[in-house]
Amino acid sequence: MHEIDYFIVAIYLLAIIAFGIFLEKKASTGIESYFLGNRNLPWWVLGASGMASNTDLAGTMVIAALIYALGTQGFFIEIRGGVVLIMAILMVFMGKWNRRAKVMTLAEWMRLRFGTGREGNTARIISAVANIIFSIGAMSYFAVAGGKFLGQFLTVDDHTASILLIGMALVYTVASGFYGVVWTDVFQGILIFLAIIYVCGIALHTATIPETFSVSIPNGTGFELYNWNFSDWSSISPSFTLDLPGNYAIFNLFGGVIFFYVVKVFMEGFGGAGGYMIQRYFAAKSDREAGLLSLFWIFLLSFRWPLVTAFAMLGIHYGATKEVISDPELILPTVIGEYVPTGARGLLIACFIAAAMSTFDSIINASAAYWVKDIYQAYLKPQASESQLVAQGRLASILIVLLGLLFSFNITSINDIWGWLTLGLGAGLSVPLVLRWYWWRFNGYGFAIGTIAGMLAAIITKLMIEPSLSEPQFKEYALFLVPSICSFVGCILATVLTEPTEWETTSNFYLTTRPFGFWDEVREQLPNNIQAKIKQENQRDILATFVAIPWQLTLFMTGIAFMMKRWDTFGFLLLGFIVLSIALYFTWFRYLSKEVKIENNLQNSDKISKNQ
Repeated sequence: MHEIDYFIVAIYLLAIIAFGIFLEKKASTGIESYFLGNRNLPWWVLGASGMASNTDLAGTMVIAALIYALGTQGFFIEIRGGVVLIMAILMVFMGKWNRRAKVMTLAEWMRLRFGTGREGNTARIISAVANIIFSIGAMSYFAVAGGKFLGQFLTVDDHTASILLIGMALVYTVASGFYGVVWTDVFQGILIFLAIIYVCGIALHTATIPETFSVSIPNGTGFELYNWNFSDWSSISPSFTLDLPGNYAIFNLFGGVIFFYVVKVFMEGFGGAGGYMIQRYFAAKSDREAGLLSLFWIFLLSFRWPLVTAFAMLGIHYGATKEVISDPELILPTVIGEYVPTGARGLLIACFIAAAMSTFDSIINASAAYWVKDIYQAYLKPQASESQLVAQGRLASILIVLLGLLFSFNITSINDIWGWLTLGLGAGLSVPLVLRWYWWRFNGYGFAIGTIAGMLAAIITKLMIEPSLSEPQFKEYALFLVPSICSFVGCILATVLTEPTEWETTSNFYLTTRPFGFWDEVREQLPNNIQAKIKQENQRDILATFVAIPWQLTLFMTGIAFMMKRWDTFGFLLLGFIVLSIALYFTWFRYLSKEVKIENNLQNSDKISKNQ
C-alpha cells in the first residue's frame, strides 16, 4: 500500500466510527431501539444490511479459495453455509413465522413456545448460552480471516490486524446498537458493490484461463500442486467422487459430502436459523416486509458469486503467468496487491474491511441481546431501567469480542473452523430448532437436553473423534452425524420422559405462528374456516419452497457461469432462472399482501380448548 491507499482507508474508518457515534442517542432510548431499531426500519434497509453481513470477509476468502482450487465444485461445497440456502426458506415461510412471535431473541421465543414456568425458562437459558457460545466461535473465525487479509497490507502480524479490525467495529456497534449496525451495513454494502464491479471488470478483461493449469492445495504441513482441465473445472455437473490431495481429500466422497451438506442446510432452514440473520426478521414490520427483505437480500447476495469467481480466475491467471499462489486462502490480498493500482487499491481494501466489519457488528449486537434480554433482565435484575439494560448490552458486546479474539489465537485455517461451525456445531444445534416448529408434543426439556447433547458432541467430535479417523473423507461425515444423532436422541428421550407443555401455551403458540407439521391435535380444535385458511397458506408455502430453493441456486450459479465465460452453461441457467422466477411469482410473491387477512381472522376466533 502507498500513502494514498492508507489515506483512503483511514477516511473510511473515521467516517464509519463517526456515523456510529452520531446514532448513539437514537439507539440509547431502550433495548427495543438498541437491539431491534424499534421494529421501524424499512424492509430494504434490513435486506441490504443482511446482504452486507453475509458477504463477510472470512467467507469470501474461503469461497474464493474453494472456487480457485475446485472450480464449480467449490460452489456445491459451500452449500454447507456460503450459499446461504436457508434464505429461500426464510423468504417463503420461516421469516414470517419468526416475525409473528414478536420477540427480541431466539431465546425469548422459547417462552412463547414452552411457557413462562420452569420448562420455558430452562429452554430459554440453554438457548441463550448456546447462541452466545456459537457467536464467540463465529467471532474467532471472522477474526482469523480479517487478520489474515488486513495483515498482508499493513505488514503486521495477523493477530494485531484482527484486533485492530474488530476493535474499530466494536466502537460504533457499542455506541449505536442495531441502528448503527443496519445503517452502516447499507453504506458498507454500497462499498461492497463497488468492489464487485471493479474486480469483475478486471477479471473479464485480464483473466484468460489456459486449457490446463495448476492450483495449490494445502496438505496439513504445506501445499502441493494439483492439475486441472478448464472444462472440468468449470463444469456445473459435479462428479460423485473426486481425487483431491491434502486437506481437500475430505471432499473426495463428493456425492456423500454434498448430501450431508444439503440435509444440514434443510435442518437449519426448517429450524429457523438464529443469530444476526433471524434478528432482522424480529425487526420486520409485517409478514409482507419479511418476505420482501428476504427477496432483496437474496438478490443482492447473488453478486457475491461473480466476485469470488473473479478472484479465483485472477488467482489462476497469476499462477499461469507468474507463480502459483501457495496458500489459496491468500488469493484476495495477492490479487488486490498484483492487479489493482494505487488509489483503487486503497478503495478496494476499504470495501473488504467494510465486508468484515458489517459481519462483526451484526454478530456483536445480536449476541449481546441474549445476555441482556434472556439472562440479565430475565433472571438477574428484572427491574433494571432501560439505561441500565443498554449499558449491559455494551458491556456484553465488549466481553464477547474479547473472548472471540482470545480463542482466535489458536486457529490457523479459516476453512477448518468454518467447517466445524457450520457442519458440526451447526448440525448439533439444528435438531432441537427443527423439532420445536413441527411437533406439538416437543417440550422445553427436550429442547434443552438436545441442545446440550449436540454442543458437547460437536466439541468431542472435533477434539477426539475427528483426529483419530485415518481416512480424511470420513471426517466430514463424523462431524455431521455424531452431533446430529446425539442431539436427536437427547431431544426425544427428554421429551417422552417428561410431561407435555401446558395445553394453553401450545395452542397459543400455534395460533400465533401457524406452522405446518404434526399439529393435528391442536389444529382440529379450530373452527373449520380457520383450519381451511391455515391449510391453504401452509400448502402454498410448501409448494413455493420447492420452487424457491432451485431458483436461488440457479440465480447464484448464473453469475459464476458468466464470469467463467461458459456461455452455453450461462444460457441454460438464465433460461432456468426466468422460468423459476415466473413460477415463484405465481406460487409465492402474489400472495404476500394476503397474509394479514388470515391474521385478523385468527385474532377474532375463540381460543382453542382441549377436548377431554
